[in-house]
Amino acid sequence: MTVAQRRGRRIMMTPGELEAFLTTQRTCRVATVSADGAPHVSTLWFVWDGASMWLYSVVRSRRWADLRRDPRVAIVVDTGEEYEELRGAELSGRVEFVGEVPRTGELCAELDFPETLFARKNFGVQEMPHDGRHAWLRLTPEKVVSWDFRKLASG
Repeated sequence: MTVAQRRGRRIMMTPGELEAFLTTQRTCRVATVSADGAPHVSTLWFVWDGASMWLYSVVRSRRWADLRRDPRVAIVVDTGEEYEELRGAELSGRVEFVGEVPRTGELCAELDFPETLFARKNFGVQEMPHDGRHAWLRLTPEKVVSWDFRKLASG
């Protein structure tokens, strides 16, 4: 993961803070580019495997169609209510489609780890349920920008 951040170094998360943040958060906002060039933002659950963000998306969605046409994406994970509590990260790059579309549970060693993480984190079960409507997207970010406004109080 490339962390190239010039502005805001003072509030930037350390690699360990970023790892902990992405591992514990559940919801992200996914920005794609529509056919007419307009931005489209949608919300998804995700898991972070230490190097990549895994998204389980409905394949009959505008998001999926956008990414099939143009795999560029920006994803924001953030939390906090008050200004001094705000923290988050923006990850950007190109998604890859992994496994069968839609996912029905065929053996796919590459999906074993993210599916186990996702099932435990989001469904509280050990094995990923497959509904034949979703499939996997993986973002190994080309760029990451992070912020933690809680650091402003200590500086």
